Amino acid sequence: MILINLLPHREEKRIQRKQRFFVGLGMAALIGLLLVALWYGIQQQMISSQQARNEFLKSEIAKLDEEIKDVSTLKAEIEALKARQKAVEDLQTDRNMPVHILNELARQTPEGIYLKSIKQDGQFVLVSGVAQTNERVSAFLRNTGNNSPWLERPELQEIKAAAVTLPDTKDPKRLFEFSVRVGLKRPEAPSSAASGASAPARRAAIGAPTGASAPSPV
Repeated sequence: MILINLLPHREEKRIQRKQRFFVGLGMAALIGLLLVALWYGIQQQMISSQQARNEFLKSEIAKLDEEIKDVSTLKAEIEALKARQKAVEDLQTDRNMPVHILNELARQTPEGIYLKSIKQDGQFVLVSGVAQTNERVSAFLRNTGNNSPWLERPELQEIKAAAVTLPDTKDPKRLFEFSVRVGLKRPEAPSSAASGASAPARRAAIGAPTGASAPSPV
């Protein structure tokens, strides 16, 4: 006996394939959603961790900024103290500057030179006098430029021959009148230079103030 299946089996198979397709599609979508949710959770956790680290860094940076401000304030105070100390030292040195100038001129002036006037102009001293020869003036320039801790950069302003009557002579002699401009400097240890000041120089500083025009042999 021959059996003939008259049911639409092809349609049933097509429906089953569609069902399996939609089931697989749903499973894939569900797995995709789970993966997306998992990745989103991981991303949120990473963002939270990074935000926590950022907050920690901000707090530490704020602390460092405060410390930097304190250090800057200390540096400014130290610089101000150094400036005041330097000002006091400069005032102390300037107060004794006439003594040092006269003492150094007395030490560095060679024989055969008479100084007639000494005048301080800021950080320079204008010295005028008479010399027996030009070589004496050259020696005076070398001494004040190389051998003095208080004098530097001597500049010869003028030199000319003239007949001059010295205090200890009656007849005029042919000498050389000159004027020199000498710079002043502050040595590193002015106290040592001050301790070496001679008594005649101190007496001269007291008796002959800066800018005196009376002739004084050296």
